[in-house]
Amino acid sequence: MHEKGTYVRMEVADPTPLGLTGLAMVTLVAASQKLGWTEGLSIIIPWAILLGGVAQLMACVYDFKHNNLFGSTAFGIYGLFWIAVASSWMIKMGVFGQTLAAAVDVRQLGVVFLGYFIISVFLTVAALKTNKALIAIMVLIDVLFIGLMMDAFKMGEYWHTIAAWTELTISLIGFYAAGANLLNKMYGRTILPLGKSVWQ
Repeated sequence: MHEKGTYVRMEVADPTPLGLTGLAMVTLVAASQKLGWTEGLSIIIPWAILLGGVAQLMACVYDFKHNNLFGSTAFGIYGLFWIAVASSWMIKMGVFGQTLAAAVDVRQLGVVFLGYFIISVFLTVAALKTNKALIAIMVLIDVLFIGLMMDAFKMGEYWHTIAAWTELTISLIGFYAAGANLLNKMYGRTILPLGKSVWQ
């Protein structure tokens, strides 16, 4: 006797605008602090957790449902990155006690940035099959991690400046890419161009 199964296909919307908005927002706020436009980290932390972390992780999950390997990997990796960064800031600020705060070695963050630079290079190569906006974001993320790593290892103040301006540029392109993805999907045609892939 054969049993017939009923399968329900659940369609989900493209999460790219959500993920890119999360990336753009958190890098904008973080860049404002690095550039000296704002001070402290207290207000940045919730945005890092919610926009940088949760929003990108949501995009990651739904990109997995879309079978989008690049989007799910990138949003997942960077979403977790921002949650970890926010947690590191809270440790440094003494939120979890002075024992942890006193034991902070910023060079360990430098090692983290090195690891993220390595995986980001692979993601940059993968991005060559997407569009020019994402390629630009990924190249800038590579530069950002170099700047953050060198700054963590105290290799010169100019690395901090490079990281700050790079982060701001990532934010601006991220907002454009998020808006372009949203409008192009909603209208079913190209409203804002993202640029064709460079590697078929």
